[in-house]
Amino acid sequence: MTRADRITAAVLLAFSAAFAVGALKYYPYWGEGGPGSAFLPAWLAGVMALLAMMMLVRRPRTADAEVDWLPRGDGAKRLVVVLIATILYVAALKPLGMILASAIYLAFIMRYLGRHRWWLTATVAIATAAGNWALFEYWLKVPFPMGPFGF
Repeated sequence: MTRADRITAAVLLAFSAAFAVGALKYYPYWGEGGPGSAFLPAWLAGVMALLAMMMLVRRPRTADAEVDWLPRGDGAKRLVVVLIATILYVAALKPLGMILASAIYLAFIMRYLGRHRWWLTATVAIATAAGNWALFEYWLKVPFPMGPFGF
């Protein structure tokens, strides 16, 4: 295991602990009607902590020594594209709304990075955005940022 792996695992472990503590401190884990606002963040933090711990205790392999920590060439270009697309996605949440911004972001990632066909890209982007709306807006009653089109 490289030094970078240990540092990354320790940082992820610290973030997951802070995430869980913050969620449980400011929001209820369980309410009268079922799971509260801290339910999902607490579970996500727990899974992230478990994965960080697994990363910390795993045995190093000889193949790991040959792998570069940061991507080069086309891999580096793809990483930068994903980072820029994610920043633009977050910036577009308020003006476009969560549903439309998420559909556009997913469609871009699938088409540009995955090189999937347009029909599959559109189907997955629309179905995922609709599924997110159904889960959060309709079922859990968590309001999303609404765009100019009312969704």
